[in-house]
Amino acid sequence: MIASVDVKAAAIAADFPILAKPTSRGKRLVYLDSAASSQKPQAVIDSLVDYYSSYNANIHRGVYEIAARATDAFEEARVKVARFVNAAHSAEIIWTRNTTEAINLVSFSWGLQNLKPGDAILTTQVEHHSNIVPWQLLAAKTGAELRYIKAADDGTLQLDDLDELLRGTKLVALSHVSNVLGSIAPLAQIIPRAHAAGALVLVDAAQSVPHMPVDVQALDVDFMAVSGHKMCAPTGIGFLYGKRALLEAMPPFLTGGDMIRTVAYDTTTFAELPWKFEAGTSNIADAIAYGVACDYLTNVGLDWIRQHEIQITAYALERLAPFAARGLQCYGPARAEDRGGVISFNFADIHAHDLASILDLEGVCIRAGHHCAMPLMDKMNWPATARASFYLYTTEADIDVLVAALEKAAEVFKIS
Repeated sequence: MIASVDVKAAAIAADFPILAKPTSRGKRLVYLDSAASSQKPQAVIDSLVDYYSSYNANIHRGVYEIAARATDAFEEARVKVARFVNAAHSAEIIWTRNTTEAINLVSFSWGLQNLKPGDAILTTQVEHHSNIVPWQLLAAKTGAELRYIKAADDGTLQLDDLDELLRGTKLVALSHVSNVLGSIAPLAQIIPRAHAAGALVLVDAAQSVPHMPVDVQALDVDFMAVSGHKMCAPTGIGFLYGKRALLEAMPPFLTGGDMIRTVAYDTTTFAELPWKFEAGTSNIADAIAYGVACDYLTNVGLDWIRQHEIQITAYALERLAPFAARGLQCYGPARAEDRGGVISFNFADIHAHDLASILDLEGVCIRAGHHCAMPLMDKMNWPATARASFYLYTTEADIDVLVAALEKAAEVFKIS
């Protein structure tokens, strides 16, 4: 079974032109940093070139042919994204630059309107900075309290005191999959309990929507934030999903062109959803390419992608296991089934940045540092970690190159 999955992954890798290009040192590029940003298939690249070459025009304004074509393609991409996460209506999809902007939109538009002293915001100890800093600032502005769900050493959330933490909580904001440890939040347990306590739930799905089926209606999530660049789309485009009734009640986040219905010298009325939240000229080309990326991933199959990542993660954990005797520590849940396609690790006393530099000489791209999760690093007492992260184009051969590169690092640093 693993062999057949790996064969398909190798065929998929051929759709990504960058993976066929050697590094400047003549090494095969082994890209193991998809949690930071995924590579792009040729179909997505072609869609950008086609837009700029064939129908580059502003949207929602011109009546001429290419402007109408651009508008149609832009809005069709919104429909594709809505279908991808099973939103009830495309109006529930708000284009943003990325996950971070989507979270900030909720903080500024919903949070400032609805929070007050005595209320609480609940997040977790495994969050990316983008799902901590906006709530710190919101708490400071509104007088609300910021609380944290504790995490075990493997990143799994400790829910024993969840009911106590939920008392007075008006918003629960948590990541679906940790970008550091790969641990998967039990949303099916947390969301109903949050709603029963009167809280809304925002999910940072940057590390889940690209990698596994996510159904916003089945989860009953209130808000969900996603970045396109982690799921085969370009950088600079993402989206906020929000339940329609909530979005309708929220004031605009930014103001200006394209989000208005009427403007007079003394008053303005705003456009309906979703355009109320999309001020100015939108990121047209990248939104259209986002729709193409959704098509590509749908054609591959999210169930297949999830199964492939479980198997490639299990293979990586198996290949890394012998290094434990030489001081390599892998972090996160022990079983591949319980984590996303992310493995953070440290190797003996080699600093993560030095390790990443050695691996780079062998063509292997990994992330090293605090992964925009400094509070988690402090909690775990890790100055930094190395992180290998996988996607639909990752093969067993890539893992084998990683292992060989770690052997080279062991030689350089004289680890026996």
